[in-house]
Amino acid sequence: MSTPESTQKNVFGQPLKPCCIDPPTGFFRDGFCHTIEQDTGRHTVCALMTDEFLQFALTKGNDLITPKPDWGFVGLKAGDRWCLCANRWNEAMEANVAPPLFLESTHLATLDIIPMATLQKFAIH
Repeated sequence: MSTPESTQKNVFGQPLKPCCIDPPTGFFRDGFCHTIEQDTGRHTVCALMTDEFLQFALTKGNDLITPKPDWGFVGLKAGDRWCLCANRWNEAMEANVAPPLFLESTHLATLDIIPMATLQKFAIH
């Protein structure tokens, strides 16, 4: 099976790489951190889930742990990749629980919210 391709760009101005196909992440659940104007949450940040972040998100009312079969959501655990809302990631950074990032899979629009220097500090190489 070939890797799907995107016409949208990552923070380096290159074609966006998939974040996670299984389970499918992103605003469109297509595996990419694609975005459109209607994506008011800006699900553009491809992150590696950590227990600390998942617990933090839960305290903010965003339960990413519990499966929701009606929505086709299997629930996340540490080690999974997921497209996060840029503002939520920023909140986690301020709380010292920001998960590491995959910049080749993080959408260019993220730079409207988070500076590149900050993203690079949390990048997985």
